[in-house]
Amino acid sequence: MQATAETTTWYVVCLCAQWCSTCRAYAPDFLAQAGLEQVGPAERYLWVDVEAHDDLLGDWDIETFPTLLIAQGDQPVFMGVLPPQIAVLARLVQSYKNEGAAPVGVNAAVAALWQQLRPRLADAK
Repeated sequence: MQATAETTTWYVVCLCAQWCSTCRAYAPDFLAQAGLEQVGPAERYLWVDVEAHDDLLGDWDIETFPTLLIAQGDQPVFMGVLPPQIAVLARLVQSYKNEGAAPVGVNAAVAALWQQLRPRLADAK
């Protein structure tokens, strides 16, 4: 199978809530990460307020914030809670991009969630 922009794009999705003070403090750094020069078009950072977009999550109940989902194309490689420190997130993303780190927190349910989220987030700004 030939690699395309669709299969090689990295998605970094932060699942947070507006009422969460940790999320509000983390949001500017997370969203600024998307604008960094080294990120480029093959990396998309998306912020999802779990209450404003509960229709995207279906039966998922995100209880700990921030919860991150990282995927390459249609393959999720990480889902879990990270400290709200952008340097930690940047190192994690690089470990997947450069070293092909083993998937963490990914099972059939996470894969199904990503398949549900991805088409609806692909065109998000």
